[in-house]
Amino acid sequence: MNLSETVPLGATASQSLIVTHDLTVQARVPDLPPVYSTPNMILFMEIVCTDLLRPYLPEGWVSVGALVNVKHLAATPVGFTVTATARVIEVTKSLVVFDVEAHDGVDRIGAGQHARAPIELARFLSGTARKAAAKP
Repeated sequence: MNLSETVPLGATASQSLIVTHDLTVQARVPDLPPVYSTPNMILFMEIVCTDLLRPYLPEGWVSVGALVNVKHLAATPVGFTVTATARVIEVTKSLVVFDVEAHDGVDRIGAGQHARAPIELARFLSGTARKAAAKP
């Protein structure tokens, strides 16, 4: 598959969510503050990238995360709406690279890059099954 023929540079997508206590760092570590956690912010960015890329992949293909380079810039309390935006900035033979950012309506709370590798799902699952069978 030639990704550069199917995935357009500059394609963008955004999604929003409301920060609940379950998405805070305090939900995992009770003595930390009740603010949107870095892992949840990064996961949300990955989801936006995944959803943006999905329509450009052939049937039976999905994408997996290959690189995350994101800074968490500001804290977001419970109840705020976070919007994550992804934009395709590079397409190589095996990767799609995105600029990603997140905003909470007051501050830019996260920014960086994320890369996803399109894979043929059946082939990928076959490889993970072989690995699972070989587990000592």
